[in-house]
Amino acid sequence: MTDKLTQQGLYVFGELMGEAARNAMAAGLESNGFAADLGKLACQFAFASVWDRDGLERKHRSLVVLSVLIALRQADELRNHVRIALNNGLTPRELEECLIQTLPYVGFPAVSSAMTVMIEVLRERGISADTPTAHERGLL
Repeated sequence: MTDKLTQQGLYVFGELMGEAARNAMAAGLESNGFAADLGKLACQFAFASVWDRDGLERKHRSLVVLSVLIALRQADELRNHVRIALNNGLTPRELEECLIQTLPYVGFPAVSSAMTVMIEVLRERGISADTPTAHERGLL
């Protein structure tokens, strides 16, 4: 895996997700196993070609990605991108405002699911451990 675009993608991915995640991605790309080519395309396109552009700050890119993932109800990807958003400097208040901003466009069920993911990631990071999810409140 010596091509420059893949190396740049791994570098950016490491900046966004940390060295352990970068190493895990690199190992997957080197494995030549099932879906290794998909991983390489994601690395080259999403991280080297898109995340590394200079047209938006990474914090703003995170808001765009979070909004799209909320709308698509992609909880697993959202979880990673909430982590990335925090690494990019978004605050819990800004995450909450992202939920509020998407609400009129995607509806309560999508926002409720996203809120659960965000609460779980905030807890994982030791932030806002006292906020119960809708499940914990007995609302779902």
